[in-house]
Formats: sequence, C-alpha cells, structure tokens
Amino acid sequence: MNHQERIYKMVFAKVYPLYVQKAEKKGRTQAEVDEIIFWLTGYTPETLQQQIDNQSNFETFFAQAPQIHPNASKITGLICGYRVEEIEDKVVQQTRYLDKLIDELAKGKAMEKILRK
Repeated sequence: MNHQERIYKMVFAKVYPLYVQKAEKKGRTQAEVDEIIFWLTGYTPETLQQQIDNQSNFETFFAQAPQIHPNASKITGLICGYRVEEIEDKVVQQTRYLDKLIDELAKGKAMEKILRK
C-alpha cells in the first residue's frame, strides 16, 4: 500500500483522539480541535459524530464533508516533509490541511490565524 492509499484508508475516528491529545498536551482544548474541523469541512457537531460512529475513513470523511472552506487554499507550509499547497491528490491534501491546522493549534497560534481570518 502506498502513502496515498494509507491516508485514504485511515479511519478518522482512530486519528481524531490523537488530534485532541496533541492539542490538550499543549494546553488547547477538544472544542478548539472541533472548531478547526468544522471550519475546514463544514461538519456540525452531529455530523462529525456520525462520521466517528460510522468509522469513516479519510476518503469518505472528506467526500461527505458539506463544504471544504474556500480559504483552505491559504493553508501553506510543510507537513510530514510535504508542501501542502503542492499536494496533487485532493484527499491527501485535505488530510494534510487538517494535520497542519492541528499542528498550528498545538504550537499556540491564535485561532483567527489558524482559521485564516
């Protein structure tokens, strides 16, 4: 399985607690992680919970997202050695956008900056 296939098949519900854990270790909250996810994907608390309950993989998670935020293209920089703005595959890019935003949260960035306001 290549890198791209691994990301497609990763179950969001398994990664989500890791996002929360990473944020909380740095004094941030699950509510802030959720706010980032809602901003990026257009999910609501209910629809996010459905994705978690359904054990959706990242491919499904992003395919079913109500709306990827129009400012998502403003997310730039390196994550896992890749420039997020140069990733060709949509699902991989959107997954890396989310990774990048959670990283910024853990690094103490202000929410307005993270949400590209």
